[in-house]
Amino acid sequence: MLSSAELAAWLRLTESVGPGAARRLLAMAGSPQAVYELPTVALDQALPPKQREAFNQPPAHLDELVTNAQAWLAEPGHDLLVLGDADYPPRLLATADPPLLLWLQGRRELLGMPSLAIVGSRNPTAQGGDNARAFSRALARAGYTIVSGLALGVDAAAHEGALDAGGATIAVVGTGLDQVYPRRNAGLAARLLAAGGLIVSEYSLGTPITQANFPRRNRIIAGLAQGCLVVEAAVQSGSLITARLSVEAGREVFAIPGSIHSPQARGCHALIRQGAKLVESAEDVLEELPPLGSRPAASPTLPETPHEQQALLDAMGFDPVSLDALMARSGWAAAELSAALLELELDGHVARLAGQLFQRRRQG
Repeated sequence: MLSSAELAAWLRLTESVGPGAARRLLAMAGSPQAVYELPTVALDQALPPKQREAFNQPPAHLDELVTNAQAWLAEPGHDLLVLGDADYPPRLLATADPPLLLWLQGRRELLGMPSLAIVGSRNPTAQGGDNARAFSRALARAGYTIVSGLALGVDAAAHEGALDAGGATIAVVGTGLDQVYPRRNAGLAARLLAAGGLIVSEYSLGTPITQANFPRRNRIIAGLAQGCLVVEAAVQSGSLITARLSVEAGREVFAIPGSIHSPQARGCHALIRQGAKLVESAEDVLEELPPLGSRPAASPTLPETPHEQQALLDAMGFDPVSLDALMARSGWAAAELSAALLELELDGHVARLAGQLFQRRRQG
């Protein structure tokens, strides 16, 4: 449980600068409270002028945010995870942009369960909605937690299918957890929580509906799951963003084909052309994933021995290096390497640069 001062420092940091800048500052200082004790020269180097100005001014509503958060967190089933917590979801930690905060309502242990994302159109065909429910029911019965975004259409059908099967489901939303959007899914959200599901957001309480937040929450859907199934999607669908983020995170991507005459099938057909697996049944999905009983740990983290840590730092050298180049030098898998680099970044040994480049920091 965070102290009042720790909670205030996390909220001030996340409300004043972007996640990339916040991670840079945390890597330099070690904790949100220590960030505000950094010398001026370090802050000037870490933040561009506009962010530097925002950093200097605590949000006017900070006290209200802290008070509301403390009251909300006192309720049963309400929780908050911060980046660096021991039980922060390993799969999400291994992605390129893990959230600094995860607000949770419901059964938090679902974050570590085998899971699959099911996403798609907000305006699916009747068959698309049926497909989402049927696949979700079958995959939930097979032991997977179903992850989606609580939106209308395919998302809602995916949550419903998991609940109909007596399975578990996680909803990742783009607002604060003190509200439900869309309001038409308030009943579904209540049913999800009553059945032992989980609702997740990276946004502070009181965060209103902002369209830019919904594409960003898609990276959390992709990051929590071991694979992503796209049921129906137009060519410009946000579901294709989730699929792309899944590929970047090293996850499996599946797509259900549809009629060549349906606009809602074109996004899935594009994914299949790009390498997504065409699936016609839940078995097609399951055969691409290891049996649950023999599944290894979800995501490797930084090796614990100093020798292995030093070997990775030696492979980096001191010049900026891309993830692909470092994979080739070290022989590590992408997910394992991303997790290791984030741990090194938070420990102050590595800096994340623009363009997804990484650089070893000179110590001493």
